[in-house]
Amino acid sequence: MENVRIFDLEGKYVTPGLIDMHSHHLSFAWPLFSSTDDTNEVNPETGPLTPQVRIIDSIKAYDIATTIIASGGVTTSLILPGSANIMGGEAVIVKNLLKSGENSEEVVEEILLEHGVEKAERRRYMKMACGENPRRVYKHTRMGNAWKFRAHMTRARELLQKQDAWCLEAAVLRENGHAAAITEFMGKRVEEGSAEEYLEFDSSIAMLRGQVGVNVHCYETEDFEDMISHSKEFGWRIQAFHHALDAWEVPELIKASGENITIATFAEFGLYKKEAYEANLWAGKILAEHGVPVAYKSDHVEVETNAKYLLFQAATAHSFHLPEDLALQSVTSVPAKSLEIDHRVGYVRSGYDADLVVWDSHPLSIGATALQVYIDGRATLDEKTVEESGVLSKAQSEDNTPKLRPLVAADVKEETCNAAEQADSRIVINGIKTSFLSSLSPSLTTDNTDQEELTMVLSSGKIICFSTPSECLTHTSTSNPNSTTITLTNGHVLPGLTAVSRTLGLQEIEGEPSTSDGRIKTSSSTLSPETIVYAKYGIHLDGRAFDRARIGGITKGVSVPISGGGFVGGVSVEFRVSGKRGILEGGIVREDVGVHFGVGQGVKGDALPTVSSGIAKLRQILSENGGKDNIYGKAANGSIPLVVHADNEYDIAQLIKIKESYPEINLVVYGGSGAHLVATHLSHAKIPIILTSNRGAPDTFEKINALPGPPLSHSPASILSKAGVKFGLAIDGDSHIHDLPLEAGWAAKYAGG
Repeated sequence: MENVRIFDLEGKYVTPGLIDMHSHHLSFAWPLFSSTDDTNEVNPETGPLTPQVRIIDSIKAYDIATTIIASGGVTTSLILPGSANIMGGEAVIVKNLLKSGENSEEVVEEILLEHGVEKAERRRYMKMACGENPRRVYKHTRMGNAWKFRAHMTRARELLQKQDAWCLEAAVLRENGHAAAITEFMGKRVEEGSAEEYLEFDSSIAMLRGQVGVNVHCYETEDFEDMISHSKEFGWRIQAFHHALDAWEVPELIKASGENITIATFAEFGLYKKEAYEANLWAGKILAEHGVPVAYKSDHVEVETNAKYLLFQAATAHSFHLPEDLALQSVTSVPAKSLEIDHRVGYVRSGYDADLVVWDSHPLSIGATALQVYIDGRATLDEKTVEESGVLSKAQSEDNTPKLRPLVAADVKEETCNAAEQADSRIVINGIKTSFLSSLSPSLTTDNTDQEELTMVLSSGKIICFSTPSECLTHTSTSNPNSTTITLTNGHVLPGLTAVSRTLGLQEIEGEPSTSDGRIKTSSSTLSPETIVYAKYGIHLDGRAFDRARIGGITKGVSVPISGGGFVGGVSVEFRVSGKRGILEGGIVREDVGVHFGVGQGVKGDALPTVSSGIAKLRQILSENGGKDNIYGKAANGSIPLVVHADNEYDIAQLIKIKESYPEINLVVYGGSGAHLVATHLSHAKIPIILTSNRGAPDTFEKINALPGPPLSHSPASILSKAGVKFGLAIDGDSHIHDLPLEAGWAAKYAGG
């Protein structure tokens, strides 16, 4: 057959193109500038109700984020206005392929899903919001916002009724054919409603007619109930609650609406404000068990919500027991059905848009990467670029089907933990196939598949035997009443992980200052070594983020005083995350870990108004305190690490020059979005990196050269590793802290570790 290409995918995985039903790319383009933030119509003249505005008027058909997002297999996105307003305006669906027209120009019309469809026939979507955001922006209470919304919809209903009455009368006159009466009728002005008012209320009236799908930014249970009540009062249907982190607590309330409302949510993002504090990693499983449709979405704006990694949310939900088929549907057919575009996308079917993704491994496995993404049948990835990114060079195991996290009954867990806390306790762990404890078992650090499984015996918090079951037999006496046996399936053991954080133990809810130690503001008084802030004085050793840390195998944390992006970061502290030891019971492991500073755009302020003044001040601190017995002197002589938070490659280059001027310092760079560009110099200077941008992106101008990663580029970890730079991994944002070992998996896949 002519013009047919046949591809042998050799057993690789193919899915429909992914669908993100909540994104802000194209309306707020990368790199982010205040001058191009067109997501929220916040204006005293319009107030919190702006259904008349349309996000299509903000679309920028040159946003580089679009290509990066598509490289993650996301072919279709709903672009929404922001959540500052009760009614934010109309949204629009796009295909993530720039310059897709025959002239390859930056034309908004050509990236629309319904390009070519008559405008009057296109689907319409309304963005609404409730709860904290409109409450904060306009200073109304929830009841004030509800009143304003109901007043608006009441007027919309009045105008709708007038429209219907006018049309009905016109139809009767036309049918009767009385010319004089028709002329007289057409000459009348519509009472109590100007053309401008009808235009302003057009979207709201269309909502009431069922012509506009409603998507509501809504987190908490009382807000779900309130919005459902409003929808019943005025007769419009809610397509989806977005974010909806409390939905798992009221699935039957949502079902009882009878509207089959989709929960478009995050798999793990949470804790960042009070509304997000009840986020539950098991929410997807709970909602699915109650028959509530679940979709995962990005809320794309910054790196933390980078829509490229939409599929990773489905993978995370699957690991917390959302069934495999529902996890894949959560980013394909479920959002397609919710948005009423499931006749075109969300499936691989004859007659559907040819939006397809070829994956290098199981789509729900760690590091799954697109080898090719087809949008409307067009290949969007350059094969040579994909190959050079390192994807194809990484062999995949034959069985890479993702595993569910093991479930342990609460009573069994409590009984085991209680037994382990006894003074003469003995814990026997069988079924260990792989060990990474090289200091204990140097001959057993690789896969132990063909050998006898290992046994570990713990007593009083110490390892007393780690060998074959026969060699540990003398330590596994069943006569001890406090002896507990744990049997693993394909068990792995490794040292407890250490998480470096900028908030763990110092801030419980980012949006609530009363839950935080507070933020350092750089001033002349905070620049002195005598007034520097120590995290050890403000640390709290438990909280929601600690629970997540333990899920990720993290046993210790290092936290920095919260600087709010200032130059002076203070002195970090190391502590245990078990939640079992307080400050007076040995919970603090090391009181003074490192002296932290920051350089770059986010650090500029009244005390240091330029990036260059920050670099100069750092040099001055080292010069003036060399040989002195203070915390800055210790940093200058290398007895405590000097940790500088920096992302831009030019700022990092300045730090390398500082190391050349002061070779005694033990300099560590935290961040490192541009570190790959100076990797060789970092290696020669023996400067390690705490990398927070292993899956980074050019979301700001400061990070404009950050690597998007495979399949569009090498990964930062692979370049640093190849250059010989010693690096560790950290995750900004405590709601993701449990992903630290998974982040290592992403790095290892492309860095050869």
